[in-house]
Amino acid sequence: MNTDPLFDLPVYPASIIRAGETTYFLLRDQGQGKRLGILGPAAGFEGERAGELLLCPLTPANAVALRAALPWLRPQTLGLQTSAGCGDRLGLATPGHVRSVRKAAGVGPILAQQSMRENARTGRTPQEVLDDATWGVLQEGWQVGYGADADHLKTPADADSTAASGYTFFTIDPGEHVDDSAHSAAPAQLTGKVAALPWAALEMQPDDLYRRYLGHAFELERGRLFFDEQSLLRAAAKYGRAVAHVARMHRHLASILSERPWEMEVSVDETATPTSHLEHLYIALELRRLGVCWVSLAPRYVGRFEKGVDFIGDLDALQADLAGHAAIARAFGPYKLSLHSGSDKFSVYPLIVEATGGLVHLKTAGTSYLEALRAIAQVQPGLFRPIYALAFERYDEDRKTYHVSAEAARAPRLEYLTDNALPAVLDQFDAREMLHVTFGSALQRYGDAIKTTLRAHEDAHYAAIEAHFDRHLAAFAGKGEGK
Repeated sequence: MNTDPLFDLPVYPASIIRAGETTYFLLRDQGQGKRLGILGPAAGFEGERAGELLLCPLTPANAVALRAALPWLRPQTLGLQTSAGCGDRLGLATPGHVRSVRKAAGVGPILAQQSMRENARTGRTPQEVLDDATWGVLQEGWQVGYGADADHLKTPADADSTAASGYTFFTIDPGEHVDDSAHSAAPAQLTGKVAALPWAALEMQPDDLYRRYLGHAFELERGRLFFDEQSLLRAAAKYGRAVAHVARMHRHLASILSERPWEMEVSVDETATPTSHLEHLYIALELRRLGVCWVSLAPRYVGRFEKGVDFIGDLDALQADLAGHAAIARAFGPYKLSLHSGSDKFSVYPLIVEATGGLVHLKTAGTSYLEALRAIAQVQPGLFRPIYALAFERYDEDRKTYHVSAEAARAPRLEYLTDNALPAVLDQFDAREMLHVTFGSALQRYGDAIKTTLRAHEDAHYAAIEAHFDRHLAAFAGKGEGK
């Protein structure tokens, strides 16, 4: 940020954009926060005049007008390009994300991404998430394109609100329709579960399932996959209802989005049991039979993908698992493998890049919030201390909707930590997970103070985000196969 002599105001230099006869820019006004400045014709914008300059508040209406005036600010589809989702629970991290993405050649960013669960906990709407990303993209002058992910959609109503806001990427989460008990059910139980599937929604009959899959070889680039009766029944019993739900959501999206470009991801990662390669094959073939189009799929991989920490499990087993899933995605797509709960999985990134050849989508969310807390610990330790204390207070309750294994007894005790030691708390496994899953409680109690501090120290905030995402994106840069 500097003071541009043209305006005698603190202008973000990368945000100065000239389009036709109009110049747009973002400035930081100490009395008003950030505002949009416009010189020249400004039809459709709301603001107050200061001579030739129109100063506009960062409202939803002005965001809509700006996206109309500068088309590169509208979310786009990314196709099969290597991509990374940069969730932003505070609405302040996009400049840091963009600064890192600039250095990661070939990685397409999704800069607006938040699940409906996160919207509820942060008190933000899908429109606010998209608009916050828009202002961040303008601030950094990022004109290469970005996506907007309506994450973990479960109902048509969720799809409606995000589609109306302008999202381009829709992650369908049919986890509630996955029957995890089928993973270990006895053969007689499997037969009963399959008989009870919604066959009308699946547009087939049980006999069709057998004819379609038994006795057939499914060719991969190296080797073949075969179903026997038990593996077929297990796959159908476990995922049949999920397939029907995804098809229903896909058709609903197609009906409301009309000719607008959009793409869809299928996510079955938030389930209790891993997705076998045969189960992945069943999902892919059934979705394709039902006319569903998707750009990426997130299976439940082996091992544990917990929030905000590295992979827990056998890396050799994971490497073999990723190779099998990637081979199916190439043979029956192509589509990308998606890595959910993907933040901080530094040991996994080289493995999934090798397995997919860059046909991969990395999804992160809470890690940006954690790095914001790191910045707060550096510049305002008096605020970080009560946030950390709250994590001990709320962890047992807030962890219930997450797969985490942190133990509060192992986390560093606040009374023994000097101010200089606070940033390192974010590197300790248990403390990091506790702070991750208690974000909703922290925002409810300290949200205004958190945002005020980060706005006042935005350089420290952006630097923390940028450095962290540099580590995330290094393995993916230059690996994509293009759109």
